[in-house]
Amino acid sequence: MSAKTIDSGSIRILRLPEVVRKTGLCKSTIYQRLRQQAFPCPVALGPNSVGFVEAEVNDWLSSLIMLREHQPRKVA
Repeated sequence: MSAKTIDSGSIRILRLPEVVRKTGLCKSTIYQRLRQQAFPCPVALGPNSVGFVEAEVNDWLSSLIMLREHQPRKVA
């Protein structure tokens, strides 16, 4: 098992309301995608709080954009 070296000065943690704003998804959709392992896993911040690593959310959004770029456009 290998560990990543992380510069903690560059890490930003987003709470759920900020993730909702950033992604445009509602909370229930985020939870559904978490269950499907189709969204970045949250990080435990304490016994009753979690947050999402901003870079991982950004990477996830970028991957959706890349998928879109490789799919044929649908014309209505």
